[in-house]
Amino acid sequence: MSGTLIPNGEYPAVRMERVLKDPPSVVWSALTEPDGLAGWFPCGIVVAGGAWRVGARLTFPFPSDVIEMTLEGEVLVVDEPHSLAYTWGGDTLRFELHERDGGTLLVLINELPKSTAARNAAGWETCLDRLIGLEPHDDAWRGSFEDYTKAFEPQLGPQEGPPEGYKGD
Repeated sequence: MSGTLIPNGEYPAVRMERVLKDPPSVVWSALTEPDGLAGWFPCGIVVAGGAWRVGARLTFPFPSDVIEMTLEGEVLVVDEPHSLAYTWGGDTLRFELHERDGGTLLVLINELPKSTAARNAAGWETCLDRLIGLEPHDDAWRGSFEDYTKAFEPQLGPQEGPPEGYKGD
């Protein structure tokens, strides 16, 4: 369990970190380009107009074999290759890239409703492991979700599992 909870009223945040061997410019591509996102992000990202710029509309189609869902969003911050933020449905995702020993410290902060903190923390744990080249075992999400639920429920209350219609484990 590598995520930490940032309690903040109705919209707390989950903070995750990973160290990548690549410099921020390469990690930036993994955050913004379809080929880079495909290996780790849970859904596609379509940027209206094709350019990451503040105010650009975003569409997030999920693979139909996972869930029939498409989220909408908007780009909030673009400071290549240091920070990127956008809305993702009702959440806000913030990515900070810090140079570290020739590589990158990636910080992900997901501002979200209280009831989805454990679910999202477990999901980001799996996604970020993929980003750094680890392939999580098949039931990794479930174990992480249980751990995060135990950690977060005392502060946030009951935690929701996968959304309705989810076809995963």
